[in-house]
Formats: sequence, structure tokens, C-alpha cells
Amino acid sequence: MSEVGSDLKRRVFFTIFLLLIYRFGTFVPIPGINVEVLKEIFASGKADIFGMINLFSGGAVERMSIFALNIMPYITASIIMQLLSSMYPSIAELKKEGEIGRSRINQYTRYLTIILAFFQSLGVYYALANAEGGVFISDSKIFLYTTTVSLVGGTVMLMWFGERITTSGIGNGISLIIFVGIVSSLPSTIVQVFDLSRTGVYSWLMLILFFAVFAGFFLFICFAEKTIKRIKIQYPNASMIKSMGMSDSSFLPLKINVSGVIPPIFASSVLMFPSAFAQIAGSDSNFFASSLVRGGSLYLTLFALLILFFSYFYSSIVFNSEDVANNLKKSNCFILGIRPGANTTEYLNKIISRLTLIGAIYLIFICVTPEILVTRYSVPLTFGGTGVLIMVNVVLDLINQVQSHMFSAKYNTQNKRRRVKIRA
Repeated sequence: MSEVGSDLKRRVFFTIFLLLIYRFGTFVPIPGINVEVLKEIFASGKADIFGMINLFSGGAVERMSIFALNIMPYITASIIMQLLSSMYPSIAELKKEGEIGRSRINQYTRYLTIILAFFQSLGVYYALANAEGGVFISDSKIFLYTTTVSLVGGTVMLMWFGERITTSGIGNGISLIIFVGIVSSLPSTIVQVFDLSRTGVYSWLMLILFFAVFAGFFLFICFAEKTIKRIKIQYPNASMIKSMGMSDSSFLPLKINVSGVIPPIFASSVLMFPSAFAQIAGSDSNFFASSLVRGGSLYLTLFALLILFFSYFYSSIVFNSEDVANNLKKSNCFILGIRPGANTTEYLNKIISRLTLIGAIYLIFICVTPEILVTRYSVPLTFGGTGVLIMVNVVLDLINQVQSHMFSAKYNTQNKRRRVKIRA
């Protein structure tokens, strides 16, 4: 058990070390930024287009640090590669080539990340340059190059951090970087809530109710994310397997939330486009930007519809019913009561369609409810339902990986002891 503990400690300390470097980097500003003007812009609410990126980066956008873009270009590049793999058979074939194919896809993702980070850094520069008051200390074009190099370099560094944490640390590195960015806003939120209670805005009863609802919200998300539908799979030669004392059936687990956190992220990004375009173009009279005010009826309606659309769109990518049916047929397995082949595909499509609808309703509730509480009831939440979803999923994944690592290390240790006893 000492070997198990030492290896796990090494991985945990390595992960914490890289995450601490990341948090330190969120306080290192890019060259030429007028910090006071930037603070005024964020305080006036004119920087709402950077809201989601600022949340995921732990306030790095608000300080315009070298990690302002965070890992978002890498996530976007990964999603684009998933979309391309569903549209182009040549990319889909790479997935089936094992480790070599996956390494090539990862390399393409890295190149695409740099391209996306470059264009996003240009957008950030022009948005800041056109901002009222002038965020840069001068109009010199040299700051265009320094901003681009700093932001692209910061994204590449975080991409390397994430990959190193995944291989040599514990947990999914990319997810942990986003998780740390979101969690970093929790202390300020708690302090703000207590300050409002101390000044008499909220009573102590409301304070207790607030934390109880928040805890219930977390528990509900944990329950929904861990809930699965089990489809019974029957193996061939059931009588022979039973005679050997083994189970003749297994289950195909399907999550209720098939598409994960991607639909709300996509929906939020789409709703930011009008405001982002108006800000980059230097126009304050954009009709769509003024209509899509956060918390407004049009905003919430479009947000819910976009989540519903992207839930169906993305679930069709992450779960290919035809591939699953073919794999079951090749393994001589079948779903109980369903004929192999086309009937299995049709049955799985029907199940996934229903689960996606339930998952979309669940996502709409989780993401829209905090928006209403913040905008209409002035509840001091710095992150919405998307942030809570990411936090819960990352924590659950981290717990599973720690348990899996401990079980694997313990199993290897026991095997070594058995070999020593046999030799003795």
C-alpha cells in the first residue's frame, strides 16, 4: 500500500504544482494594458461579451492576463475535430487506427488550437482597441503583436499543462484547468453573500435558505449525472456460460445527459456573437445585441431552444447507434428482445432520442434557473448553471480516476507479492 500511496501522492503534487503555476499566470497582464480603464469597463458592464471566458479563466480576462483566452481555443478545436470526424470518413478512420491514429488527431487539434487562438487574440485586441477610453496605453500597432503573441503563447502553455496533467498527474488536465478557473470565483461569491446578510439586504433565514438551495442544486446535478439507463445485452451460448458459473448477460449503460456540457457552452457562445460583433466593430446601436440582454425573455427563450438543438445535434455525434449495433453483431451479442442489425440500430435511435429530450430539459432547467435568479432576483452568483455542471462533472470524473488508479496499483502490488511467494 505504501507504493500505491507514494505514486498517487506524486501525481497529486504534480497536478497541484501545474495548477498553481496556472493561477499565478492569470495575474500576469499582457504588455501595454491600462489596468484602471479595463477595470472601469468591466465595472460598467460593457465587457459582457467576455463573460463566459472570464468565468472559465478565473478572472484572467478581467485582468487581461497572458492566460485570458484560457483553454477555450483547445476545447473549440477538439469539438471541431469531432464534427469533422463525423462528416469525413478519412478522419473517422484515424480513430480506428489505435494509438497512432489518436496521436495524429491530437496533433491536428493542436494546430487548429493555435489558429483559433490567433484569430481570437485578434478579436480581443480590436475589441479592446475600440473600447471607450482606450484600454491600451497608446495607439501603437506594436501592441497588436504583443497581444497576439502573449495570448496565443498562454493558450499553448495551458494546452501543454493539460496534457501533462492527464499523462503524469491525476484527472483530465483540460477539465481541471477549467474547474480551477470556475472554483476560484467561489470565495468572492461566499464573501459577497455574507456581506449582503451583514448589511441587512438578506436575513439569516434567507442566507440559510440560499445555501440549502445551492446544496440541493449540486445534489440534483450529481444524481442526474450518475443516473444511467441500462439496456440488457444477451451473450451467445447462454447455457454454457451459466454452467461455468458466469453471468450470461450484461448491460449497455446510457447516460441521461448524453451530450454532456457541450450544448450550454455552444448556446452561450452563439448568443454572445451579436454583442461580440458590435463591440469589435465599435457599434453600440446593434439591434440584436440590445435585444439579447442577459436574463431577458428573448435571451432565455433562445437559450433554451439552442440547448435543445445542440443536445440533439451533439448526441448524434458522440453516440453512433449504427456503430454500436454493428459492434454488438460482430461480438455475436444482441439486445434482449431485439433482432441484431437494423432493428437494433432503430431501437437504439429511439432510446437515444428519448434520453436526449430528457437530458435537454434537464440542461435547460440547470442553465436557465440561475440566469433568472441572478438577473431578476439579484442573487449574487458569479457563475451560472454551465459552471456548476462543469464543476460537478470534473469532480465526479476525478473521484472515479483516483479510485481506478488506487485499485489498479493495489492489484499490481498483490500480483507482485504472489509472484514472490511462488518463487519462494
